Amino acid sequence: MNLIVAVDEKWAIGNKGNLLIRIPADHKMFAQETTGKVVVLGRKTLETFPQGLPLKNRTNIILSSDRNYSVKDAIIVHDLDELKEELKKYKSEDVYVIGGQSVYEQLEPWCDTAHVTKIDHIYEADAYFPNLDKSPEWEIALTSDEQNYFDLTYHFVKYVRK
Repeated sequence: MNLIVAVDEKWAIGNKGNLLIRIPADHKMFAQETTGKVVVLGRKTLETFPQGLPLKNRTNIILSSDRNYSVKDAIIVHDLDELKEELKKYKSEDVYVIGGQSVYEQLEPWCDTAHVTKIDHIYEADAYFPNLDKSPEWEIALTSDEQNYFDLTYHFVKYVRK
């Protein structure tokens, strides 16, 4: 399984329910990686999407403990056991965990690849991703050339589990 995320220098991913910044090239890379695949996300993350709707051209699996929660064009699972059962239907390499913080934390041990957009900036934040640079279980497999978005620099970094 894959993790896909954009982080700042402190591995922050969001603030007050929003992304830290929207970088068009990052969104393009996200779409290229996940279109036609399976995305796993939490309810709160889904609610930050336009009109709170699932991503098009993907199988959306929403993790929510609310047993009454439903959303059109998505599969709802209520715990990790249900999620594990649902994921048996798909190839592991076609599954992308896309947030938020608690979903990343719970599913990081299940993943073997992480696609991280590392932004050279520190933002005000209240949501974080596990710092893979400090984890002995992960190593960098690939780093892109420096990317720029106005005065911001960032890199696309692929991590693999050792």
